[in-house]
Amino acid sequence: MQARLNPPALTRSATISVSMEALNTLEDWLAHCERLHPTTIEMGLERVRTVAQRMAIRFECPVITVAGTNGKGSTCAMLESILGQAGYRTGLFTSPHLVHFEERLRLMGQSVDAANLVAGFAAVERARVRNDEVISLSYFEFSMLAIFEVMVRSNLDVVILEVGLGGRLDSTNIIDADCAIITSIDLDHTELLGPDRESIGYEKAGIMRTGRPVIVSDPLPPQSVLDRALEVGADLWRVGQDFNVSGDQLQWGWAGRGRRYSGLAYPALRGANQLVNAAGVLAALAALRERLPVTAQAVRNGLAFVELPGRFQIIPGQPTLVLDVAHNPHSVSALAANLDAMGYFPTTHAVFGVMADKDVALMLAKVSPLMDRWYFTDLPLERAARGADLLARWRAQNTRKDTTASTFVDPVQALQAAVAAADPADRIVVFGSFHTVGGVLAQGVPRLLAKHLNS
Repeated sequence: MQARLNPPALTRSATISVSMEALNTLEDWLAHCERLHPTTIEMGLERVRTVAQRMAIRFECPVITVAGTNGKGSTCAMLESILGQAGYRTGLFTSPHLVHFEERLRLMGQSVDAANLVAGFAAVERARVRNDEVISLSYFEFSMLAIFEVMVRSNLDVVILEVGLGGRLDSTNIIDADCAIITSIDLDHTELLGPDRESIGYEKAGIMRTGRPVIVSDPLPPQSVLDRALEVGADLWRVGQDFNVSGDQLQWGWAGRGRRYSGLAYPALRGANQLVNAAGVLAALAALRERLPVTAQAVRNGLAFVELPGRFQIIPGQPTLVLDVAHNPHSVSALAANLDAMGYFPTTHAVFGVMADKDVALMLAKVSPLMDRWYFTDLPLERAARGADLLARWRAQNTRKDTTASTFVDPVQALQAAVAAADPADRIVVFGSFHTVGGVLAQGVPRLLAKHLNS
């Protein structure tokens, strides 16, 4: 790819001084990143790798990279929690964030301070603007390199990287993973990754490295993933073959190559799908046990104390509030199963906002039998579907006569309307996008009180 040059009328020194003097806060730098590149997403590694080389970005500690359609965030959170309980200094890069950008980098289990990130952004700018060449970076590429710069300076024992999109051409793939994890694979971002699971699996498999372990926790992985592992000579760990899980209603166990855990409490993250993610996490730790040994107690504590907002997060109150960033048909299907297992609620209210490029019809079809009142919301992004459009799509396929639906300008107003309409025993579910859930969390975790409790 060709780097874009600044207009020749600007000298290099003027370009640097103007930009660097004007950028003092994290908000300044994020706005600068948004202005730099014509597209939000540009697949490819040449530009970002060049800048990373100029910055001498390199991790001396083990790196675990996690790719997949769903389950990446939960997998990363469990890795971070267990390794933290084992006493390791952890660094976790994840995206997108729910409310604050600082959530994208967690050091020793805590979101990074904005002041630390400012220095990282400045280092990226100095590296991308050098001599007669200015390298254009997307928002994700620029911010990722800034985060990597902070991680390199943080004396970490282990780095955990969540792939942003795909794997093979995702910016995180400039780093060679010591262990790769591939979670569930399903249809999402098909315009960029391909039209079917085989195509998408090939892209996810791009994070594998020769001779290094790759954990595949999808019970039915695409053949392209298995073929790629054989092609590059990766050390393949498959669920059902190289590691297994078993359990009952009270506890579960894991067995893999040379390691076994029994009598484990279920992960603190709710949902049946979390056991699959936890199994992949334990396989990764088993594969890395010579470099990152962990005790059984660290595993137990890590799984017991792990937290991850917005992943089937149940907030007690009246009515009950459920927050889930499910944003594609596969994750919405898991949400539906988890909601169904919660038990009886007289009425379920759904606050729903989503990106326009998603398979909205299929998402609606998977949860419509469980939802009685719909609150469709706009989101503050150009690529988001309008609430009115979502309402029209819902009406086109709705066959129930006992449901209602309305539209709102933002998630907060949609949630307020749902609370006003709900009875104490009802349930409100907020889902469809990180921006939908993040919208209702912007002022903190809502604590709902039924109408009769406020009178």
